[in-house]
Amino acid sequence: MENPVAEIPHIIHLLTQTAPSTQRATIERYFTPDASFTHPFCRTGSFNGSRWLIWNVYRWYKILSPRIDIEVESVAYDAHALRLYVSIHQVFRIWAIPGMRAPVRLVTVLQLVAAPKATAHKPSYLIAAQNDLYQVNEFVKFFSLLRVVWLFVLVWQFVATGFCVLGAGLLSPVSWVEENVVGGNRERGVREVVLGAGGEWVGKEGRVTNGSEGGGEGGGVGGGD
Repeated sequence: MENPVAEIPHIIHLLTQTAPSTQRATIERYFTPDASFTHPFCRTGSFNGSRWLIWNVYRWYKILSPRIDIEVESVAYDAHALRLYVSIHQVFRIWAIPGMRAPVRLVTVLQLVAAPKATAHKPSYLIAAQNDLYQVNEFVKFFSLLRVVWLFVLVWQFVATGFCVLGAGLLSPVSWVEENVVGGNRERGVREVVLGAGGEWVGKEGRVTNGSEGGGEGGGVGGGD
């Protein structure tokens, strides 16, 4: 790929909507020999020749669902990390199960590497890893014919949100301590919370004082001799 953002939608259609020979040619052209594939239901690992497993995964995908409706909704590219984020909507049907239809959304993360023949003047990239990310309520659609499991997950997610609200209310003193005492995201010991960083006292207004300030000539924090 010379222009990943422009080319990846066409590559995805080649992988999912073409004959096995075209699938294989696409994988051999755009994936590294040791490319890996990760999905909620399977993974290949990465080793020399692992892209052969990826071809078989895509072949099985088409055997299960000869007709796949797929749409690339958006593509984001992190040029520094050489990573593509592709938002996809697909309708998956298993031909052996009449009425089975799974409209799902996922984000595919593609890790790219520079192709062996790439140059600074003519960059080119290959896919080194594919990671398909699904929300739980999305991937359960694959095996929930009557959407019973999907409905259970959906209800549970709303119930869990209710528990979050309840827990946040009951444990609001913890939030007060985080806001007014700790004031950050890192864990701190009791001594550091009381004395502040480096054994210094952090006042309410954020003014830092050491042990001798405000305690007289010989006074420390505890006011000793």
